[in-house]
Formats: sequence, structure tokens, C-alpha cells
Amino acid sequence: MLHLPVPPEAAFDYLVEPRNRPAWQSSLVRVAEVDGRPRVGQTWVDVTALGLRPRMRTTVLDRPHRWTEQGTWRRFRAELTLEFAPAPGGCVVEASMTVRASGPGRLVALLLARVAPYAVRADLRRAARRLAG
Repeated sequence: MLHLPVPPEAAFDYLVEPRNRPAWQSSLVRVAEVDGRPRVGQTWVDVTALGLRPRMRTTVLDRPHRWTEQGTWRRFRAELTLEFAPAPGGCVVEASMTVRASGPGRLVALLLARVAPYAVRADLRRAARRLAG
């Protein structure tokens, strides 16, 4: 869990907007093909620093409590859920993530599943600093 210095509504609105992601998500260079405003079914493409371009989709949007995205790239599928709760001085955000792959990518997916929570936490700390400023 990570504390953010803003109410859950403000944290939710900032974090679920794909256009904000390159400012706080370290792996992104930009987002492309953003399909409108945040909603269930919204799609976009993450353009990563490694040149990967996973296709993303919002699958859950329950403002300001819960948001889930799914990303797919070749044989890989990842899912990230953010859960928001009020807390003194702002809110707390809890992230959970799964990474899966078929075929020979399964070993890579297992490795990514182990390191991804650390990257997500670092990215959320970066978002917290941006929201505090």
C-alpha cells in the first residue's frame, strides 16, 4: 500500500488517465491511439522505452475505488488493478498485478511477475510526488 497526498478521487482521476502515464510510469515513452476518456472499454497503446507496444484496455472502472487494465503483447497478457481508499491526509493505493504468457514466454512471464510489483510501487511513488507538487 502506498499513501498519496490527495483525496481518492484526485488520485484515481490522475492515475487512470492514460495520457498522464508517461509522466509517472518509468517504462513509458508515450501513449498512442487513446480511445476517448477513461471508461470501461477504453483502449490505448503503451509505447515503451524498449520499443514494445502492448495494447491496453480498461476492464474495471469504479471511481474512486477500483480500476483494472489489461495489456496484451504477442503471447503476453498482464493485468494491473489499483484499489483506492481514504486515509488521513489523502488516500492509500494498493496495486496488484499478474503477468501470464503462453508457450516459451512462460518463463519470462514468471520473472516479470516477480519484478513487476517493485516497478509498479516505484512508479506509484513517482505519481505521489507529482500529485504532492
